[in-house]
Amino acid sequence: MADAVSPVRDVTPTAGGVMAPAGFQSAALHSGIKAAADVLDLVVIAADTIASAAALFTTNLVQAAPVIVSRNHLAASEGRARAIIVNSGCANACTGHRGITDAERMTAETAAALGATPDQVLVASTGVIGVNLKMEKVVPAIGTAVAALTPGRGHDVARAIMTTDLFPKEHAVTVHTARGAFTVGGTAKGAGMIEPNMATMLGFLTTDAQVAPAVLQRALKESARDTFNAITVDGDTSTNDCVFLLASGASGISIDEELYPALLDGLLTVSRELAVAIVRGGEGATKLVTVHVRGARTRDDAHRVAKTIANSPLVKTAIHGADPNWGRIVAAAGRAGVMFDVGRTTVHVGGVLVFENGLPHDQNAPLAAEHLKGTDVAIDVDLGGGGTDCTVWTCDLSAEYVRINGEYRT
Repeated sequence: MADAVSPVRDVTPTAGGVMAPAGFQSAALHSGIKAAADVLDLVVIAADTIASAAALFTTNLVQAAPVIVSRNHLAASEGRARAIIVNSGCANACTGHRGITDAERMTAETAAALGATPDQVLVASTGVIGVNLKMEKVVPAIGTAVAALTPGRGHDVARAIMTTDLFPKEHAVTVHTARGAFTVGGTAKGAGMIEPNMATMLGFLTTDAQVAPAVLQRALKESARDTFNAITVDGDTSTNDCVFLLASGASGISIDEELYPALLDGLLTVSRELAVAIVRGGEGATKLVTVHVRGARTRDDAHRVAKTIANSPLVKTAIHGADPNWGRIVAAAGRAGVMFDVGRTTVHVGGVLVFENGLPHDQNAPLAAEHLKGTDVAIDVDLGGGGTDCTVWTCDLSAEYVRINGEYRT
């Protein structure tokens, strides 16, 4: 984890988002997938040379064509990639054999334009499922994008992958170590259908550190556990969820076991910023909710309880209405499938004690309600059984969420 023993290091924010690390170029444009002519909907992220690559994919049994193709390419290339091609506006999910063919053609066209092989290109799509890509528009746009590749312009990448997102999400840091500095950058999209069960949405991370593919995969999985895998908007795992991480090596800083904690620090910092931004910008969200569970027997137990509370529609609607309903919180914890003693359990809302050792503290409800009227809400649950804890981020559930998803296809 980030607090592990490592060389002296300092993690500082830097500009540029996913394009902040050296050794990468990008281009974003309007291909015609989305109706509005001034909206970016296709992007290419390319490494200057073959990069180490890692990925995490949705655990949904119904997987979109780009997930299947990218998984196969990553296995065939043994964790190496030259580029990622991404489109928004069409998920290319539940599109049968044609969907696979279209995803493979996207990688082949990108590879040909770059002078790479198709298995060195990863692909991601987001948007409405059950709709075929407009390949007559996508194919020429890929060539145009590759020809326009340039360093920087990470903000365009962040904009091009948006669907129902209210704002682009990007972050980057420079990690200073005793051997020198390297950079980690990232961007992500997601507002609804967010229930990370590895992964959580579309996320793209880059670093100019030199990292072996196996080490990169380890770092991505470990950092995502407490960031992308610790958020939920509505409890739905998408057909297209994936997180990609590319390492160019352009900084010259080689990551070994001694520097591994420094790489993890950088990934955790960037991924946490992106993950929390997804929840803050969740569909219909008006409040960012931090659920912290402690006193569990194991970390998995703490995570299960925190996630059950965070996904409870009753808890989320109570928060939206500024109702400090401790009963809903305790009831959600009790159905998480984790053993604990309610007689030793306490619940705080915004630091205000509302439940202790099996009994309510309703006299504190007005103070807790005032906290819930804000835009940043904290729920702390102590199960009283040990020292293990876990934090999960979620948002409230509003009528606007229902409206957005009720009209999504119409």
